[in-house]
Amino acid sequence: MPANLTPQYHAAEDAFRRAVTVEEKIEALQEMLAVIPKHKGTDRLQGDIKKRLAKLKEEGQRKSKSGGYNPFHVEKQGAGQVVLVGYPNTGKSSLVAALTRAKLKIADYPFTTAIPAAGMMPYEDILIQLVDTPPLTAEGMPAGLLNTLRGGDLLLLIIDAASPDCLEQLEEMLSLLREKKVIREQNTGLKEMGASEKQEMKTEPEVEDEYGRRFLPYLVAATKMDHAESLENMKILRELMPNLTLNTVSTEERELLDSLREATFHALQIIRIFTKAPGKPADMETPFVLKKGGTILDLAFSIHRDFPNRLKNARVWGSSRFDGQTVSRDYVLEDRDIVELNV
Repeated sequence: MPANLTPQYHAAEDAFRRAVTVEEKIEALQEMLAVIPKHKGTDRLQGDIKKRLAKLKEEGQRKSKSGGYNPFHVEKQGAGQVVLVGYPNTGKSSLVAALTRAKLKIADYPFTTAIPAAGMMPYEDILIQLVDTPPLTAEGMPAGLLNTLRGGDLLLLIIDAASPDCLEQLEEMLSLLREKKVIREQNTGLKEMGASEKQEMKTEPEVEDEYGRRFLPYLVAATKMDHAESLENMKILRELMPNLTLNTVSTEERELLDSLREATFHALQIIRIFTKAPGKPADMETPFVLKKGGTILDLAFSIHRDFPNRLKNARVWGSSRFDGQTVSRDYVLEDRDIVELNV
């Protein structure tokens, strides 16, 4: 049976031939697998692509373990890693410095940030890691930055509210991130958007498609709201993109900074769980952090890998019907629940 390969497949195959790094080759193979016609004539070819993909992923893991220093790798810390993305002088470094205790180099000239730099943002009883990154340009993104973005849990897209080009900044960022398969292909949210697409800018959980491509959720933040021209620019932006969920922020206004902290927490889709030993008060200082939808079994595993096998029963205060209710191992927890695990 003929394969009848499409132009999209041949384009992805050409990208694979031109790929230099392991990451670029993996991306091209995933695209080939996604666009290849699915019928008996391509079964063998699909199997070959999957084998090459698995081999390259193993190679990439070996290199990451044995390789030397990678300035674009940022080890995850805290309850979640949020990577900031933006063009030169949009205020990324200033925002990270205002939200964290990180001492970053801040200047009025572009490209002050040459490699990623991280700081920890307090939010109530947890810390969230913010990662400042080198800026995007009209030519794209610096080599190495793509892996930094893909390694995060959430992207924070930064636009300069005081700039007349703020709309172009956002549209170009979305276009580039979609092209690189970092975020999912969706409508931009302009006026002509239909009713079925009104959720375009709503933050969605991280997803992974059947070809192993991981798409990240994102927020949009407009900085420099203390500048005189920012209000008018944001009014125009909201008129052109009525479905845009926009977080406005200024490093000079605490209320706006706190609002962004809260929006970031909710966008990470995480919950905080407190634990207690039988007959003792709950530890309300250091919560365990789980993904939304996490269960008693997930909590037990996060405490110690042997806990699930030893777990006899669990009691929950908070989301349960009554305080101290005994629940099953697959009970879905909610934010700020208190759990007693009995082993």
